[in-house]
Amino acid sequence: MANRKGIPEHLRRWQEHGKGRAGAVDQRVIDAMHPADAADHIEELGLEEQVKFIKQLPMRDAAQSIAEMEEYDQRELIERLNVGMAARILEIMSPDDATDILEGLDDDLRETLLRQIKAEDREEISTLLTFDPDTAGGVMTTEVAIVHDNMTVDQAIAAIRKEVEDKSIPYYAYVVGRRNQLVGVVSMRDLLIARPGKMLTDLTNNQHIISVTYNVDKEEVARLIAHYNFLAMPVTDFDHRFIGVVTVDDVIDIINEEASEDMQSMVGAGTDETVDSPWGYSVKKRLPWLVINVANSAVSAWVVHLFEGNIAKMAMLAVLMPIVANQAGNTGQQALAVMIRQFATEKFDRKKSWEAVLREFKIGLANGICIAFLVLGAVFMLTSNYTLAMVMSGALFIDMVLGAVVGGAIPILLKEFGRDPAQASSIFLTTITDSFGFLSLLGLAGVFLL
Repeated sequence: MANRKGIPEHLRRWQEHGKGRAGAVDQRVIDAMHPADAADHIEELGLEEQVKFIKQLPMRDAAQSIAEMEEYDQRELIERLNVGMAARILEIMSPDDATDILEGLDDDLRETLLRQIKAEDREEISTLLTFDPDTAGGVMTTEVAIVHDNMTVDQAIAAIRKEVEDKSIPYYAYVVGRRNQLVGVVSMRDLLIARPGKMLTDLTNNQHIISVTYNVDKEEVARLIAHYNFLAMPVTDFDHRFIGVVTVDDVIDIINEEASEDMQSMVGAGTDETVDSPWGYSVKKRLPWLVINVANSAVSAWVVHLFEGNIAKMAMLAVLMPIVANQAGNTGQQALAVMIRQFATEKFDRKKSWEAVLREFKIGLANGICIAFLVLGAVFMLTSNYTLAMVMSGALFIDMVLGAVVGGAIPILLKEFGRDPAQASSIFLTTITDSFGFLSLLGLAGVFLL
């Protein structure tokens, strides 16, 4: 997917000088555009202008440009194009890109477009649509070079030469057996330097094949590709029959998408929200979590209400309360961020995760002691009240340790319950650190000061 950036200089020149009558596009400018640049420009236009622009592009350029656009913009544009043109564009796209777009359309339009696509491509796309979009099958591409293990090197090169123009992964060929089982992977370099007449089985005899089944979570696939430094990960069914590959460019999209989802999910925003999403959609996604946050905040307010008399007797407590809550909240957010990153980059390991919580407890202790002594001196200098300074530093220390532990534990608990570890975790963390921070400060004040 394309990131929204400033319009490149050559596109700015097109805007100023490249338009002819009725917004016609200079073909020389089109030919110079990279699809990602064209996608950035298209997204800057209104929907009607987008349609006009796409209609002036050669079909292949239009397909490549739309494939680089943001998901929401893709869907809007495809929905606005006439069915014949939209189907032709989807037909030209890589099957995985076409599948991603079709998944976001309503059922009737999806079926209408599929009927317009030629049978061979329709069958391929329909198969991809059956896979869960969050799995290896949902993000893989089937446009790869496949050769059979009974071929010689020369036969394999000839077969690849016939197909390579329409393949998105021309650097590797996947070797399959009689029942389509994956038996090896050969690079184009290996094929080119191999002795003429050599059998492919001789090239793949000692290979240790690393692959994933189609139901493996896409985050795990991304982690494996990064771990092994692969350009692509083969995908098979449960009988080890080869069905496609997940490519490194898909992994980049997965990592960016998951990072954005985690960041937005932590604060209760929609995981697929962008600045281009309709505002009504954003309200629908955010409002439930804001309602939950109001309820959680009421807990903190209730704790403060319990100690209303203490605050009335010593107004300085009201001044110090936000410091305790904010400091503990920040401590928890640090632990939370580290834990969520851990889940994003590594496979879930229960033992290792709880050991990480113990690590956060130690960090909370060390940081809590340092900050407590710092605050002890600052409050004493401000108020000349040593007991108040001790109460404040003690409450801060307790809440910072709690924040570190809770920040580390919340993602694990959410994971154990089958939920997204990042989902609104920041809201739950803030509720706990605020409530316990107020409770510890006002409670200790009630015991030692009032």
